[in-house]
Amino acid sequence: MTDNFGQLGSGETKYEYQVNPELLETFTNPYPDRPYKVTFTTQEVTSLCPITGQPDFYRITIRYIPARHCLESKSLKLYLFSFRQSGMFAETMANRILDDLVQVCGPRWMQVESVMNPRGGIGLTVVVEHGVDDLV
Repeated sequence: MTDNFGQLGSGETKYEYQVNPELLETFTNPYPDRPYKVTFTTQEVTSLCPITGQPDFYRITIRYIPARHCLESKSLKLYLFSFRQSGMFAETMANRILDDLVQVCGPRWMQVESVMNPRGGIGLTVVVEHGVDDLV
């Protein structure tokens, strides 16, 4: 969805507990000819281990260089919260997030970094990318 916000300013927040990329909304990039980076970070993403059902807690950082569309932050938050009851490994989750975000906003470049809180004495970081970072 572009520039027609269903979540932002609606006065009502609906949380979903099945992964739903339809929650994602975008708006027209005000500077499409200027490459610049946007970064989102949250420590409020959880999912379930697909084997044990135990909760996994993540810090997710999304960096991207927008093309024609930018991600709207409230819809992104609700999308990330929708992973809460999903059973998937960290590698699957990071790649799913990247695929869904690229599909909805078509960035020049995007990186998703997923850092799982240590469980059983070991931490896990997954970094996935799309496109070429032309700001390096």
